[in-house]
Amino acid sequence: QSSHNVQYFQYHLSNECFICESVLITVSVSVSGVHVVQVVGGCEWDDETDEVKGFVQFGYDGEDFKEFDPNTSTWIALRPEAFPAKLLLDANKELGIEIKTVLIQTFPEQLKKYVKYWRSFLLRTELPSVSLLQKTPSSPVSCLSTGFYPHRASLVWRKDGEELHEEVDHGEILPNHDGTFQMSVDLNLSSVTPEDWTRYDCVFQLSGVNEEIITRLEKDRIRTNEGKSEIRGC
Repeated sequence: QSSHNVQYFQYHLSNECFICESVLITVSVSVSGVHVVQVVGGCEWDDETDEVKGFVQFGYDGEDFKEFDPNTSTWIALRPEAFPAKLLLDANKELGIEIKTVLIQTFPEQLKKYVKYWRSFLLRTELPSVSLLQKTPSSPVSCLSTGFYPHRASLVWRKDGEELHEEVDHGEILPNHDGTFQMSVDLNLSSVTPEDWTRYDCVFQLSGVNEEIITRLEKDRIRTNEGKSEIRGC
């Protein structure tokens, strides 16, 4: 089994090298210097309909170059310069059939096994820690939530229980090194008096979880993790 896997890997590696070379051969005649060839391949599987979609796409110097069509086992030139590479690869019928088999059979089989064994891990939920941060007394107050999973979540500022859409700046959801995620939302307090701070709170909601994490805007919570957030059922 181990020997078979090595041969299988070597076979596909040689095919990938041939495909990459087809790109270089067709463009190297008109360009010089350092250039970049990029490739991405994989499959998508709908576990409800069992529909499978495979894809292989090539890029050249940051632009789309060509892609494989599993329905016809042929290549699509996305730029005029890619047409010679398309003809070269389409002439290798065996390679086209092999790529199609990998995309609609081999990859999905591996993906289904992966999902089967890792479903509980992939479908887990982890709630974050929520902190209030402020660089200077005149800076916006940032509500930072970190350590949540999955990435489908919302983080908003509220005033008197109503979500704010002005004077707020939403950051992107970013990955952490441990596979969890983080995001932040800033609140501009330049026109808010200290007496009104307690009317504001930051609310985190994780998709599929009924509880929301509410962190009230209080002076002693800013820049520290002191003070516990309130977890309230919806």
